[in-house]
Amino acid sequence: MDFANFFANYGLIFLLLILLVFMFWSSRRRMQKAKAEQEQKSRQTVPGAEVLLQGGLYGTIVAYDGENLDQPALVEIAPGVQIKVHSQAILRVVDPVEGAVSEDEFLEAEASEAEYASGVLDGDITSISDDHKFSAHPDENDVDKKNKPEA
Repeated sequence: MDFANFFANYGLIFLLLILLVFMFWSSRRRMQKAKAEQEQKSRQTVPGAEVLLQGGLYGTIVAYDGENLDQPALVEIAPGVQIKVHSQAILRVVDPVEGAVSEDEFLEAEASEAEYASGVLDGDITSISDDHKFSAHPDENDVDKKNKPEA
């Protein structure tokens, strides 16, 4: 069976299978992009961020729960004027808050603080012990000074 005869008999089926695979691939890719954009918007939606609502109103987030999207978000649209909106009514974050701490960063900092506090309580960490570390081994500090050229 030559190629022309095979393509004449099964070419349409082959093209439909290729089209089906392409449609599946592009749909999946589009869904992944939308999910990534939604996650980024959720990370940026923190109290203090300026947002655009679907109704065309601009406001500042006062309270927002990214985990429970059924709970309404509080948005301040003017000084002293707060409105409750559905959390999905936030179209996009216009001005993300610089230096805002995400929940993951907060939990990580809390864990390291608890670790530090337990070290202090156990006596493993003290400001005096830190001073002794640097003064007990003056040779190690001098090695760095010896390797550096003087001006």
